[in-house]
Amino acid sequence: MLRRLVQWHREWEDEVHGVLVDPGHAAVAQSGMRRRLAAKLAALTPIERRQLREFSDAHRGPRGYWLLAKLLMLFSAGGVVWHLFVPAMGWAFAIGVANAVGITLLVGTLDAWFNYRKIVRDWRKFLRQMVGFWGVMVLVDAAFKVAVKGVPARVVFAALPSHLGWVLAVALLIWVPQLAVSLLRYRQYQVLAEQLQREAENERLARELAESQLRLLRAQIEPHFLFNTLGAVQQLAQHGDPRAATLTGDLIDFLRSSMRDIRSEQVGLAAEFGLVESYLKVMQVRLGTRLRFELRLPPALEQVRIPSMIVLTLVENAIKHGIEPALRGGGIDVSAEALGSVVRIRVQDGGVGMSILSGAGEGGTGLDNVRHRLRLTYGDGAGLALRDGDPGLIADVTIPRQQP
Repeated sequence: MLRRLVQWHREWEDEVHGVLVDPGHAAVAQSGMRRRLAAKLAALTPIERRQLREFSDAHRGPRGYWLLAKLLMLFSAGGVVWHLFVPAMGWAFAIGVANAVGITLLVGTLDAWFNYRKIVRDWRKFLRQMVGFWGVMVLVDAAFKVAVKGVPARVVFAALPSHLGWVLAVALLIWVPQLAVSLLRYRQYQVLAEQLQREAENERLARELAESQLRLLRAQIEPHFLFNTLGAVQQLAQHGDPRAATLTGDLIDFLRSSMRDIRSEQVGLAAEFGLVESYLKVMQVRLGTRLRFELRLPPALEQVRIPSMIVLTLVENAIKHGIEPALRGGGIDVSAEALGSVVRIRVQDGGVGMSILSGAGEGGTGLDNVRHRLRLTYGDGAGLALRDGDPGLIADVTIPRQQP
């Protein structure tokens, strides 16, 4: 019998835990009292469910049984002390009343700790219920004395006002601390809810800012880049240079890829490397022998998704701040590599090196945008690191291998 009771309690604990994790589990709870309790738990706010789940996780199973046993022993010890001070009160009655009061206080405290919003809203109702409960207990005790112990009714009824007064005093002694705890918890709930709301609002604003920066970045197919490239096409065409057709094709590929990525917050590494390749081909025609490049993307990483145009931003910075200022130009090496649980994307140039950071903090607006978008997409699981390549600069982006 005891084993079946323990098994039932464990199943009920698992059911409660499931509802606290996912309120949708309330629909599959067993009918009757358990279904009604599951519905009440599902109606709690996310903050309340999280608080109750943390308490439940800490006191499930044997730990909960042992804690309850220790509390019952403490209540019983209080009953024994009560009997010693009031010998006229029997052992059983003193221990029973002490456990009843202790359990009531325990349940009331837990109720105030986790049901604080309802108690604060309906504090009058809870006071009436508490007074009513103990009033009924006094009437039951009076009826027991008259019917079973044979105490004259007039004696019992004469003592009722005094007993009811004590009931009111006990109810107030229980209710006032319970209300105080509920008010304290309710205030904490409000502070936490406001904090979470502010964080959610800040995250929303941060995402909107990142999206606006991304739109700005996408619009930064800079006019001088287009004009210079078109000017180069015109100049090559005037001299009958066949490279004019190649440059035009590379520019079209770049613009087509850019327009495609405008509609995507994230793209695969294969698409991003294709965009970078089109850009570098255009720049190679413009810069001539001053620019050399190599792209290495393992087939296993082609479908890994990243925020769009992040690698392109790093390559644009390498051209603008590393290759163009160098008298002899330099090479750009773009690669991706799996390193355990992360993917490292590296852009290394052979230009002038750490001058990209001079006067621009950690690299200016473009790199700040990269860091911000990485943080919004992956949290602390991704980052951008810059270091001197001797010669040139190395920019490493690390992202989780498993996508969020």
